[in-house]
Amino acid sequence: MKLMVLMVPVILVSGLVVIFGLRSTTTSSWDFIARQPAWLWRGHGNSSLNGASSVAVHAKESDESPPLINGFSPPPQAVEALPFEEPNVLKQDVSETSGPIAAPANEALHIASKTRHKTEHTSLEKLEAGLQKARVALKEAKNGKQADDPDYVPAGPMYWNAKVFHRSYLEMEEQFKVFVYEEGEPPLFHNGPCRSIYSMEGNFIHMMEINGHFRTKDPDKAHVYFLPFSVAMMVRFVYERQSRDFGPIRRTVSDYINLISRKYSFWNRSLGADHFMLACHDWGPEASFSVPHLGKISIRALCNANTSEKFNPVKDVSLPEINLLTGSIKGFVGGLSPSKRLILAFFAGRLHGPIRPVVLEHWENKDDDIKVHQQLPKGVSYYEMMRGSKFCLCPSGYEVASPRIVEALYAGCVPVLISDHYVPPFSDVLNWKSFSVEVPVSDIPSLKKILTSISPRQYIRMQRRVLQVRRHFEVNYPPKRFDVFHMILHSIWLRRLNIGIHDVQLPNNSSDS
Repeated sequence: MKLMVLMVPVILVSGLVVIFGLRSTTTSSWDFIARQPAWLWRGHGNSSLNGASSVAVHAKESDESPPLINGFSPPPQAVEALPFEEPNVLKQDVSETSGPIAAPANEALHIASKTRHKTEHTSLEKLEAGLQKARVALKEAKNGKQADDPDYVPAGPMYWNAKVFHRSYLEMEEQFKVFVYEEGEPPLFHNGPCRSIYSMEGNFIHMMEINGHFRTKDPDKAHVYFLPFSVAMMVRFVYERQSRDFGPIRRTVSDYINLISRKYSFWNRSLGADHFMLACHDWGPEASFSVPHLGKISIRALCNANTSEKFNPVKDVSLPEINLLTGSIKGFVGGLSPSKRLILAFFAGRLHGPIRPVVLEHWENKDDDIKVHQQLPKGVSYYEMMRGSKFCLCPSGYEVASPRIVEALYAGCVPVLISDHYVPPFSDVLNWKSFSVEVPVSDIPSLKKILTSISPRQYIRMQRRVLQVRRHFEVNYPPKRFDVFHMILHSIWLRRLNIGIHDVQLPNNSSDS
């Protein structure tokens, strides 16, 4: 009895030490991903493709519909993948996350999941097994043989690692599946502009809706889940002009997440980590933060890829901004050969944001080799000027993205990116420095010196690479392999490879009921 009296306090103290010790060592799975990004082809040492960061949610048997995760969220616990072993076991504590979607703590554990025998594998486990095989294939492709392809074999310095990109693309074609939520009515959902500067929203939504290869109607077979709302349409139909009230847009996004999280188990299962939104409107990032998990955890495909505004290139996707005036790229692709491009650099555009006034101040009507205009002279064609220029200046406007980047690629003109905090599209695959010139805003006065320091031989190489890489930015109806639609999907595929999502069963405890 004396021994028992002595042992009980020791056991209690030891238990408290273990509990608080584990709590103090919790860390974010996304922080881990940020330290070890999935850009295997860039040679950044350890890659999370070697063992994806895992996101799992405690679940127990319940016949109830999945609850909302508002103020409280079940913390994703990193576990070993089934049937593959994953290293770097981490935990994530998101109990402090707050936002417009909430539920009591005990309700958040009632995520729909059926009890199964240990030897049986769920659809999710099978999906994760396939993703792990893809990760292994990418590792092997880094130093392996280039895969054959009847359409296109990526090669050259435009890619960080052409063989890994190609293998990743083929793996995507073989297994990637997207579930599009059918909830929501046009024009805010399942719709978007197709003939404007925000055309990528409408084009992608439309293509995803009708795609028969990547889209699946069975949510249990999906790797990712698409939230088919258009921020551009919300600005048009929900936002009251000159009101400066962003509330209606926030409520629309929040209500939608509430709807799908009540109806389906998938959002709650991963806290949105395997869900993605797509927006080309400047307010896309702002709309994403209507729901904390959407902004912080979900995959955001954005034209406004500004790292100073919380764009995270590890989990977010940079979209090309393409201004489709006619809804088609017909007539916009093509240009003169390098020897016939007599203009060193060209830009035309109105004052928009803080950078363009600096460009105009230093170069408008100041140099015959650098044609800079706020307004083109009468009879001068904007596109013909691009087709006849060696370099096309692409300064950011109020937001970092500019349609001039893709317009330059279409015209065979080497783009000059003048911006701060901008992540160029598909830069996880493409080495932009090999076919474009990046100029910090502070170096605008030295533009001519920078461009003339590029030798004719080097310029010809860059221009040829522009012609090779522009296939990845072309909009096709129907989409063609390696075009912009498939490149967007590939970027999302890469982000999905960067995480592992697993259901974890909890014993049925009456205290949780």
